[in-house]
Amino acid sequence: MSNLITTYLILLCPIIAFIFAQGLKVILRSYRRKISWRDIFAYSDMPSGHTSVVVALVTIIGLKYGISSNSFAISFVFAMIVIVDAIGLRNYLGQHGKTLNVLVKDLKEDDFLDNHYPKLLEKIGHTPIQVVVGSVIGIITSLIGFWLFK
Repeated sequence: MSNLITTYLILLCPIIAFIFAQGLKVILRSYRRKISWRDIFAYSDMPSGHTSVVVALVTIIGLKYGISSNSFAISFVFAMIVIVDAIGLRNYLGQHGKTLNVLVKDLKEDDFLDNHYPKLLEKIGHTPIQVVVGSVIGIITSLIGFWLFK
């Protein structure tokens, strides 16, 4: 495989995984409610688009350069940071948003708060199953890409 094709494959597999994961997310949301443009880049729900991107990256680098390569090690560490963030930190931030929304709502006599502070997102993290499904999408996308351009 030429270097140019390898570069494009490493770039395109994560992008395709993200498009597929986010598209699936929009489709799943459309069954519950009317969707909007903001749903295309939504943070939470099934599946995790961020996880699909980093797992696709790790998978295609592992397939192309091997799991003992420096590139694989770097991408693996990067993926772990993103996945831990998606499950842990962003759920914690959602709890903060929920608390702050309650505090602003409870201060009814102060219209300034209601008019000048937007309602914060309360659900911006992922559940472990959403991360697993995002991971599966990333792995499958990279396996197909690698197989097509072997």
